[in-house]
Amino acid sequence: MPSPRIVKFHAPEMIIGDGALAEAALAASRLGMRRPLVVSDQKIRVTPWFDELSGRIVSVGLHSDCFTGISPNPRAQEVAAAFEKYKRHGGDGIIALGGGSVIDAAKGVAILASNGGHILEYEGIDRATRPLPPVVAIPTTAGSGSDVSQFCIVNDPARHTKITIIGRGLVPDVTVVDPRVLATVPPEVTAQCGMDVLTHCIEAYVSIAHSRMTDTFALQALSTTWRHLERLVDNPADPEASVAMAHASLEAGMAFTNAILGAAHAMSHPVGGHCDAAHGAINSVLLPHVIRYNAHVCADGFVDLAEAVGLSTQGTPMSVADRLADQVSKFALRIGMPASLSPLGVNSADIEMLSAHALADSCMTTNPRQPDAATVADLYREAL
Repeated sequence: MPSPRIVKFHAPEMIIGDGALAEAALAASRLGMRRPLVVSDQKIRVTPWFDELSGRIVSVGLHSDCFTGISPNPRAQEVAAAFEKYKRHGGDGIIALGGGSVIDAAKGVAILASNGGHILEYEGIDRATRPLPPVVAIPTTAGSGSDVSQFCIVNDPARHTKITIIGRGLVPDVTVVDPRVLATVPPEVTAQCGMDVLTHCIEAYVSIAHSRMTDTFALQALSTTWRHLERLVDNPADPEASVAMAHASLEAGMAFTNAILGAAHAMSHPVGGHCDAAHGAINSVLLPHVIRYNAHVCADGFVDLAEAVGLSTQGTPMSVADRLADQVSKFALRIGMPASLSPLGVNSADIEMLSAHALADSCMTTNPRQPDAATVADLYREAL
């Protein structure tokens, strides 16, 4: 699906490979950090990776402090608390060690450090206008792509939804991807994160903001995920699958941060905020329904995606898109994802509220087919 228009492609410095974690402190030092704040969570705090990073920080002469109070689906108040720690420490940069929630929270701290105010004030596109302090991201899951993306997703508990903050300045300065850390991730988290990767690939490829470069990354990452995610879920210590999924997450992240996303993510964010459910699990339920809906305007794109995962492309483009949607559902079920939104806490009384939030989400703007509130509500009902 090549595009003839002028496009931008933004990516951070990337350090990837077994043992790459050792480079994170040096990267922070090169960026001018002297008093970094390490942002993480309690589960990562007790892994060897946190201590390894801490030792490296000391060895290069940096003086760090840490904040480990980040939850899955990071709350606005957690971002505020982390920023207060940053101020008290006299921070001059941030090192994020964790999954997408941790990295998003670290970006939130960076926004507040240079722009002030409250993190929820920055919902939307390019609302943070002042340059951010340097950020080094060390992802511990293969999924969110936050380590290479211009997205920051924060939970607004008062409105029971997630807000989407987008801006080129939110792309971390350096991402350090060490596949070793994936071996300590629980299989259910690996599955959830992997379905997020898969959703990134598919939505980026059919986004109205796609380009030739994002297409290349999306197709490559999709093929890799289809071949290796199930292996990694079954055997977290599989070195080949770990490396493959680390690369797939990186490639999918570069695809979607430049092409943006679509209706599956726009609809997923409100569910995650309302039900506090895992983002990748929500995506896995919604994606097949969104594929079928979008196929009416971009079926040929789904033929390319079906070919990338080895499915038959015989028949009409619409039939191929439908086949892809079916296979995505079966793939998700094989790795333990729910069959519907109901087990995640969604009920019919929530649909009107969820639909309103989904339509307001920035990800909806690049969906290839623009729905109205009634259509979004129908898609939610199909997924219940």
